Amino acid sequence: MIRKAVGGVILNGDKVLLVHKVKGAQGKIAGKWDFPKGGMEQGDVDFEHALRRELREETGSEQFVIHRQFEQKICFEFDSVAREKLGSERQETTMFLVEYIGDGTDLAPQDDEIDEVRWFSRDELAELLFPEARAFFEHNVRGRARLRSL
Repeated sequence: MIRKAVGGVILNGDKVLLVHKVKGAQGKIAGKWDFPKGGMEQGDVDFEHALRRELREETGSEQFVIHRQFEQKICFEFDSVAREKLGSERQETTMFLVEYIGDGTDLAPQDDEIDEVRWFSRDELAELLFPEARAFFEHNVRGRARLRSL
């Protein structure tokens, strides 16, 4: 079974917003930076509704403009612990290009899976992201000049 999820590449000028994940399907994990993303839940009307919920939970903000859905998805296999807990073998994440329009004062995680929200330059992301997220970013975003060219 495939777990459906949503996520956002959130831009503000030349910066990209990441969340520091400290809890996952396996329980407490060594912190890792990632795009805000998560699984579809009962009650989510569609992908955009689920994305807005995830963004609110993981960043504390609702100050986002969703520009478009990327064609490529982030896909990966779960380890055995996550497989058992989630009841899925893999995850397929539908990604969106998102612009942050707030002033930064509202960025505070509302979810115990996240302990920090921070802006990074595009160049910094290669060392921070999971391999699947890094490959997605390199292919879809990094080389593009600005938000409007994406």
